[in-house]
Amino acid sequence: MKQSTKRLFSRISSQQSVLEEAKEESPQVYKDDRRSFLKKAALGGLSLGAFSFAPIEKTLAFATQKINRYSGPSDLKITDMRIADFEICPILKIYTNQGVYGLGDIRDGADKRYALELKSRILGMNPCNVEMIFKKIKQFGGPSRQAGGVCAVEMALWDIIGKVYNIPVYQCLGGKYRDQIRIYCDTTATKNTPEGYAERMKERLSMGFTWLKMDMGIDLLKDVPNALVNDDFWKQQNGKMSQWGNNGPTSYAQTKHPFTAVQITPKGVNYLVEFVADVRQAVGFDVPLSTDHWGHFGVNEAIKLAKGMEPFDLAWMEDVLPWFYTDQLRTLTEATTTPIITGEDCYLLNDFKPLIDNHAVDIIHPDINSSGGILETKKIGDYAEEHGIAMAMHHYATPISYMASVHTAAATQNFLVLEDNGIYYPYWDDLVTGVSKPIIDKGYVKVPEKPGLGVELNDEVVKQHLIKGGGFFEPTSEWDQLRSWDRTYS
Repeated sequence: MKQSTKRLFSRISSQQSVLEEAKEESPQVYKDDRRSFLKKAALGGLSLGAFSFAPIEKTLAFATQKINRYSGPSDLKITDMRIADFEICPILKIYTNQGVYGLGDIRDGADKRYALELKSRILGMNPCNVEMIFKKIKQFGGPSRQAGGVCAVEMALWDIIGKVYNIPVYQCLGGKYRDQIRIYCDTTATKNTPEGYAERMKERLSMGFTWLKMDMGIDLLKDVPNALVNDDFWKQQNGKMSQWGNNGPTSYAQTKHPFTAVQITPKGVNYLVEFVADVRQAVGFDVPLSTDHWGHFGVNEAIKLAKGMEPFDLAWMEDVLPWFYTDQLRTLTEATTTPIITGEDCYLLNDFKPLIDNHAVDIIHPDINSSGGILETKKIGDYAEEHGIAMAMHHYATPISYMASVHTAAATQNFLVLEDNGIYYPYWDDLVTGVSKPIIDKGYVKVPEKPGLGVELNDEVVKQHLIKGGGFFEPTSEWDQLRSWDRTYS
């Protein structure tokens, strides 16, 4: 007799002993349990008399019939990967041989080919081996949008795992600390005046948000005489002083902060200080107020501004300097009581370690679509917690990776708050099904309890918002064949 068969009959014998003990203690309970067992055996095609002589496959099927699972996890294989060219970001779907699929977002502004190049490297693998797959593909990711493919694949694998084991993703991470996730609302103003910003912030408060963030910085000084040094030079260049755009390697947008030679005069500092003072007065001190998009300038200018903001108790100043200038960020952090935050463009725990080990920031700020995905972000948060540093989370994509962020935030103790940009898209809630609507209710999101990420796509709404000429999960067979040797050592 095979060892597995012996174990099976040993379990049955043990269960029979329990029933015999129950017979002595409570005859009626024994009768009910025995009757239930016999009934289920008959329904399952087995009688007690025939039980010992049934094929092992049928015996095991009967013995495991009460196990709740959606598929056979050990036999799962990845069979395909396809993309929907959605306007906010590309959406990825990983298919398996058992009809179970997983969803993931490729970060806003990222190329879908960051994900497609991974297809040939994961076909045929069991998606439940998420860590093994991640270690295989993580070399093809990088900072910011370059991580989009790796992160999308990783979160899609967790979606599959949750579905086949019938549990929410947060449970795969060790459980949850909280049932709902606090949200901060990223905010721009239609009028670049204190009154315009204050008006918009009050709108956010009336919607129930309990944490605010406003985009502001030296863009507000472009029409203020004698507020900036060296701005005239940049205004003559391609792209002018815009922080965004592929305007060439010597444009303002593509020049790292310490190399612009832009300085902020006392007049400029005072203007921005008064600007924040007016907004703070309008919203009060009960609500945290964060700031972002300050512009490209060096550490000395950043210190001027950070110290000027101290009376208003900002929750943080975000990405004032590039994340990889650890020493400069530490200099800034040590020079002010205004909290400093960065991290949305960092890839993997290795990028965060210098910031955390050197206490170069007060708060880390990973984006699950760049940081390495769900498990890596959990590791980043836990590492920061060990060093007394809190974690907020950046996000700009669809509700798919938003729910991935929610699961990660729920399972990470030092989490503070998660960003919302869905407010800029009226159809955002309609992109998915499976969760209560509105997704963000009075500044919070409920942690999903359904298997996997807890959401499914509303295909019709997604199709309405594809990029021009974009496809909806079209075949990608041209990416099936692996044509390279990926090992990074000799």
